[in-house]
Amino acid sequence: MLTIRSATPADVPLVVSLIEDLAEYEKLRNECVATEEALHEHLFGERRFAEVLVAEWNGGPAGFALFFHNYSTFLTKPGIYLEDLYVRPELRANGIGKALLTRLAALAVERGCGRLEWSVLKWNAPAIGFYERLGAVPLSEWQVYRLTGEALAALGARSGPAGG
Repeated sequence: MLTIRSATPADVPLVVSLIEDLAEYEKLRNECVATEEALHEHLFGERRFAEVLVAEWNGGPAGFALFFHNYSTFLTKPGIYLEDLYVRPELRANGIGKALLTRLAALAVERGCGRLEWSVLKWNAPAIGFYERLGAVPLSEWQVYRLTGEALAALGARSGPAGG
């Protein structure tokens, strides 16, 4: 039996564990520095940056979806960005990933969002096939860019008092 529910503060250790499992699967474990303290603060603190849906299969943890709102100026509507979707390998092919995405799409509709989007690693053919079977399309004309670490700090340090 499958259930999808919103995460609670008691789920933070589980979600961190699943994030670590996802990082291992994506061959990015060395980049994962997730901590329970930081995740708890960002999910349940004074300023909440993200939300999590937890999937349970027969009463046990099966996977999660971590997401947050973004905004489309062209649509003048909020959107939802799916940061992570993960189902434990031994539980895949049970409809858990589809159920998580279906619930997330329902939330997007309920909240008046104009889109639901995410990124996927180019080598992850099983995920790409899964997403395309659900009707998702790749945005080949867009290139993702990212600032992190020293580059982010250096650029941020250039800002003057007026943001200039």
